[in-house]
Amino acid sequence: MKRFLLSLTAALLLFAVTSNAIAQGLSVESLLDKAVSLTQKGDKAGTASALTDGVSALEKEAKSSNGSLKDKLLGKAGDLKNLIPLASSGKLSGGTLGKVVNAVKMLIGANRISGLLGKGDSGLLGNAASLTSSLGLIKAGSSVLGDANESKLNGLLGEATKSVSALDKKGPAAKLAAAASSKQLSSIVSLVGSAL
Repeated sequence: MKRFLLSLTAALLLFAVTSNAIAQGLSVESLLDKAVSLTQKGDKAGTASALTDGVSALEKEAKSSNGSLKDKLLGKAGDLKNLIPLASSGKLSGGTLGKVVNAVKMLIGANRISGLLGKGDSGLLGNAASLTSSLGLIKAGSSVLGDANESKLNGLLGEATKSVSALDKKGPAAKLAAAASSKQLSSIVSLVGSAL
């Protein structure tokens, strides 16, 4: 019996360490998506755990960021932290959490873009994939905006996505793309910051 209990304890410890290591490898947005999914399935403990990990990852990213929306991200981390007790008690709806998560996604994407914009052309050139990913996050969360802002944002996102794709080119074409995308990306960061 003692061997069985020792084996069980070792297995549980290994599971806890492994799941924590896996959680650390997930992006902030993946952890928050996981929390929304678990809420919809009615998994109270899983939701609370994913939210706790998501808040921790969000705070870490915001504190290490040099983007202009850092303070707004920390504010949203506080909002999410306040939802953890509701998640634990099963009183948190997927719709409520989904709205906060969508706002967080937009802020994460805009803040990452802001950080790259702060480095000038060197932050943009060669970073098409990173910028496209951040634009995707903003698009994914845009349903929390009112119709007018969402429509305006979608127009800016379309233009920026085209410009950003040329940032991995070499020579004058890349410099032109950096100039064009810099204005569009700044407008997006500004719109997200003012809307949220």
